[in-house]
Amino acid sequence: MLRDLNVLIFGAGAVGSTVGGWLAPHHRSLHFFDRGPVASALKERGLTLYLQHQKERAETISVPIVSNLDDVPKPDVILLSVKNYSLDAVARTLVEKFGRESIVVALQNGVENQSILPKHFSRVVYGIVSYNAWIDEPGVVGYQKRGPLVVGSILNLHRSDVALVADLLNKGVETTITERLQDATHSKMIVNLTNSFTTLIGHGFRSVSDPALFQKILSNLTYEGVCIARAAGYRECQVGGMPSWALMTAAAKLPAFVTKKPFEKNVKKMVISSMAQDMIQRGGVDSELETINGHFIALAERHAVRAPFNRAIYELCREHFKPGFEPLDVRDVWARVQALS
Repeated sequence: MLRDLNVLIFGAGAVGSTVGGWLAPHHRSLHFFDRGPVASALKERGLTLYLQHQKERAETISVPIVSNLDDVPKPDVILLSVKNYSLDAVARTLVEKFGRESIVVALQNGVENQSILPKHFSRVVYGIVSYNAWIDEPGVVGYQKRGPLVVGSILNLHRSDVALVADLLNKGVETTITERLQDATHSKMIVNLTNSFTTLIGHGFRSVSDPALFQKILSNLTYEGVCIARAAGYRECQVGGMPSWALMTAAAKLPAFVTKKPFEKNVKKMVISSMAQDMIQRGGVDSELETINGHFIALAERHAVRAPFNRAIYELCREHFKPGFEPLDVRDVWARVQALS
């Protein structure tokens, strides 16, 4: 039955490409939808995926790609992998074409999709992507590890749809079901808080002038995130091998000489975030700043949690994430943190 479902991967970005690419060999009725250079690359050369540091062992997969929704059968399942800032418009397009009854799998960071998608679709499953992926060029995508994904639904409704989606995705990538969607989502968002900071200083594109300040700011961003999440009533949910809240707390509280080596080891594993790709590589102006960092700032204000590190990053990003954005020096970021402390 699973192999007979019509599956549409809407958006062949880093997440859509990896999930769809892993699933495609195991599913006979699957289509990718995208346009422009991405669609052209997939048609001409196929989809190339590779594990971090193993590009010489990249796998190229022939995938069906369309740029017109008239060219795909009505989907039973839509894997929606566009960013939150495009979500409402995309949802309207899909409803106009296919109606409201498809199972929609939301693969965005944050919780904004939980307020947008139920307005358009009657069956929504939310996915938490617990790995990093990046685009080298259209049709060539790297990933840090193969999954996992976590899926669930608001108030644990649509259990049969969640189970079906988990079974479908497990054909290509490890996928588990959570009954604590909000805890899992906010646990992942704490890690995502660092994307704005690494983008702001151009990590991965330029050297860091003061590694000690880089460590201090990044560690305190996640620690404050833990404090905010706890104050808002969320509980820790281990998702895909992400650092525990206890480890995040220790990284911020213990002396730097104790945490320096493990921190440097983890930094070597860091890849360029999708936010950095949007703002630096592609020169965009849209980002996930409001849906991730803005959400945590709002929670901090609602629950009276002081968060000078997060507020400094959020304010600086709002000031500088504009056309022609140029990364800041980490010492300039530290000056703003001190001003707010």
